[in-house]
Amino acid sequence: MLELNDVLLKGESHTLSLMARERQITCLTGGSRWLYAMLGFEPVVAGFISIDGEPLTTKTAAALRRLMAFAPQHIDDVGEIERYEAPTADDVFALRANRECNADALEEEVAQTGVTDSQQARLLAVAVLRQRPILLVEEPEPAMLPYLRKQAAAGRIVIVSSTDEDVINAADNVVMVGATEQNV
Repeated sequence: MLELNDVLLKGESHTLSLMARERQITCLTGGSRWLYAMLGFEPVVAGFISIDGEPLTTKTAAALRRLMAFAPQHIDDVGEIERYEAPTADDVFALRANRECNADALEEEVAQTGVTDSQQARLLAVAVLRQRPILLVEEPEPAMLPYLRKQAAAGRIVIVSSTDEDVINAADNVVMVGATEQNV
């Protein structure tokens, strides 16, 4: 279970609480900053984020990140991560593994996403091939919903950020960012 308990991000005026569970798709309706916070890349001013009861801190972020796979909407020229940190040997290996996974397996996985001609489909396929228990997806295309449902059914925690009505309606849990209530 991934939990946010009254989390306040730097520069935000509202807190966010949610419990994302295995075999479910949780949709956040406002902004990808919350996904970056779950990865430990956005400063949390108050509250806490935890995975299976283990709090996300600067000391635990790297270990907890190994439980997550992130599929951004796209990678811009700057790269996925805006804050620079010198890579460790583990980081270099992980990046290499991302780019050198079996080409046939990658193409097969991309075909299953439902959207074969987009950078996001390739990024999602790579994230799934990492076989992490938590899958974070930024603004998935509605055509990817059956694939995301399959990932949830396989036992993953799937968390998406989206404002698309089809994605919101397909989610098991919808968290209205900025609202005080959570729809289940």
